Amino acid sequence: MSTYDRFYVDGAWVEADEPRLIDVINPATEEPFARIALGNGRDVDRAVDAARRAFPSYARASRQERVGLLESIIAIYRRRSDDIADAISSEMGAPLTLAKTAQAAAGLSHLTRILEVLKTYEFDEAIDGTLVTREPIGVCGLITPWNWPLNQIACKVGPALAAGCTVVLKPSEVAPVSAIVFAEVLHEAGVPAGVFNLVNGDGPVVGHAIASHPGIDMVSFTGSTRAGIQVAKAAADTVKRVSQELGGKSPFIVLDDADLEAAVTNCARICFRNSGQSCNAPTRLLVPAAWQKDASDIARRLAEAQVVGDPRDEGTSMGPVVSEIQFNRIQDLIAKGIAEGATLVTGGTGRPTGLNRGYYVRPTVFADVKNDMTIAREEVFGPVLSILPYETEEEAITIANDTVYGLSSHVMSADLGRARRVARQIRAGMVHLNGGAGNNAAPFGGYKQSGNGREWGRYGFEEFLEIKSMFGYGATA
Repeated sequence: MSTYDRFYVDGAWVEADEPRLIDVINPATEEPFARIALGNGRDVDRAVDAARRAFPSYARASRQERVGLLESIIAIYRRRSDDIADAISSEMGAPLTLAKTAQAAAGLSHLTRILEVLKTYEFDEAIDGTLVTREPIGVCGLITPWNWPLNQIACKVGPALAAGCTVVLKPSEVAPVSAIVFAEVLHEAGVPAGVFNLVNGDGPVVGHAIASHPGIDMVSFTGSTRAGIQVAKAAADTVKRVSQELGGKSPFIVLDDADLEAAVTNCARICFRNSGQSCNAPTRLLVPAAWQKDASDIARRLAEAQVVGDPRDEGTSMGPVVSEIQFNRIQDLIAKGIAEGATLVTGGTGRPTGLNRGYYVRPTVFADVKNDMTIAREEVFGPVLSILPYETEEEAITIANDTVYGLSSHVMSADLGRARRVARQIRAGMVHLNGGAGNNAAPFGGYKQSGNGREWGRYGFEEFLEIKSMFGYGATA
């Protein structure tokens, strides 16, 4: 079992101020496979001091210097991709195939995308003799989750470094090992001392210290809405910028002219991917009431076709959820769905047949779900799909928008014009029309309690820039 009892600060691996070691649990075995040290406020102070010292010099680095640094990071990340995927599979239970082709690959994709943004981005704009310029915001505190660990780390660290910012990263203490490998990648790539710093720890201690720290100019947080509220409150006293990507309860609207088989297949595939542990997963399937029986049959077939088991087995399509806490929460929500009168189509409480150890959840489908039921209101963050019948297109739109969240959504129709019209009425930061895939050149983020700010591509890059107007700069600026 590996022990990671040091933090990456000021270009070196340093001892924690008061090392408190905790186990990192492999959710497939319920056994520890690594240990990490948890930091405290003094560890954060040390990392912030290093980042502040490094900022003036790094902020002045030329575009070409930053391009060269990102190219070096990308090359080493590619070489270490299998190590990253292996860590992700062990720490959060993703099937190894998914960890390689989606989890680790997503991090690389964000790095290559931000490299292209940096190469062509126009930092200066002339407006009637005034120069409007964009410059790095400063020291950035980045707090990332366990469900897509390298995806979230890369889509924050990449644009921060590209913009000329310095960084203090706190990865999830539940899934920290892939972040340690990432720190090794940055060190080997030659990131200047103090530009990137990593402190492991939990949210109430290290997360709070980062959010409230007067030496941090911006916090970018991904996680639950509950935790995001605490981050925003902690950051308020220092009036720092806060960018947040939080929870979701995404609707998938099947209109009455759509191909039902294709629509339900698309919805279930995304819902069950990553064991349902994706903030943008479509977990509310809205179908015409007359189609609910057929939709339930299709969803049942797809759920029961999932191969749930050891993430290291090549045939596994769904691994465990990340922790005992998460497992128990999902079990409670499934039980509430049954108690509140939803029809259990397949799945339910308990582990799948034949699995006696590991945090495995049965792929579950509910029908006859009303939008005021707990399973339709709360983010389950597990492989649970709720089918909600509707009578009219207008009712479907109303149900879709009747949520405190607004991260993602889907619309399926044989008429693209109709799908576009419905999409414009959905109060969410993202809409997938007829199975349209995500595009990391476009912004990722949500409305309402799903957060504020945007990630990915140019929009994510601009989150790390401050705007300065220089009046009287010149006739042509």
